[in-house]
Amino acid sequence: MTTVYEIDPLQDQRWRAFLEKHRSASLFHSPEWLSALQHTYRYKVAAVTTSGPGEPLTNGLVFCRVRSWLTGPRLVSLPFSDHCTPLCETREEFGRLLSHLKQECDRGTERHLEIRSAAMGSGGLAESASFWQHRMDLRPNLSELFQALHGDCIRRKIARARREGVTYEEGTSEDLLRKFYRLTVLTRQRHKVPPQPLAWFRNLLACMGGKAKIRVASSGDQPAACILTVRFKATMTYKYGCSDPRFHKLGPMQLLLWKAIEEAKGDGLLEFDMGRSDCSNDGLVTFKDRWGAARSILTYLRYPPPKTQRAGDNLSMRIAKSVIGLTPSSLLPAAGRIFYPHID
Repeated sequence: MTTVYEIDPLQDQRWRAFLEKHRSASLFHSPEWLSALQHTYRYKVAAVTTSGPGEPLTNGLVFCRVRSWLTGPRLVSLPFSDHCTPLCETREEFGRLLSHLKQECDRGTERHLEIRSAAMGSGGLAESASFWQHRMDLRPNLSELFQALHGDCIRRKIARARREGVTYEEGTSEDLLRKFYRLTVLTRQRHKVPPQPLAWFRNLLACMGGKAKIRVASSGDQPAACILTVRFKATMTYKYGCSDPRFHKLGPMQLLLWKAIEEAKGDGLLEFDMGRSDCSNDGLVTFKDRWGAARSILTYLRYPPPKTQRAGDNLSMRIAKSVIGLTPSSLLPAAGRIFYPHID
């Protein structure tokens, strides 16, 4: 029998060195992302591996122990992360790590285990949800990337934003964070979901250092759209976006994304990750398709199998949506602080 060890990726110095070498390591495996999760939501971060103490890490599956009065105790790899591929070389390694975590569910210590990737196969877990993921290959030159954009919906919108005098600013200042968060609350209210806590974005910027950046497009003195991007290794990830619908016709979101792509290409990055989208969200999926990004299916796995339900529409989210529908806009940030640690 192969021994499985549990380590703390925030304290074990081998974890960062392992990520630098592993081809599938992403932003969501990084100590910075894990630290932001722990600081904001008080989740306990851990990883399992078959590499013993003192040996270089050759595999790892990182997860959080989520303790929630709404959903019960569970293991998630990882909360608030689009994807988190188990960093294993073989399916046999993956199976050993999964078996270790499944035993906790079998004993009743954890209600369920969720893996946000099926890249290593199912490992005997059931599919719980599916999303579309969009990634843009940045290896073509900038002119080729621009010509691959949809003419009417992307290129002309970028041109209009410039013609209309839409301004652009970027950074990590408190002023930019406040502009970003105001639009985030408005956007989440339109979608009838709670906004993330302000502390999450503040901690993310602090933990990521210069790797995270807020980008703001404004019409006059009014923020029209904002995005938050994060860099890790050769990838820039578009993680969050928000906007004021009054200015959509001016193309501020298209301008922001193109500015981020220009920066990523100029700095020699190889990929622009546009994140996940609900398969039922045709508008968002079409918007990302029009950037020339490659679309692939992203499957989440769970043990024990979930009860039959529409993907992404769990009990905690339904409760949160019903509360948000009755909550005044001034109280939405407080509602987000209460519900957000339990809904992802």
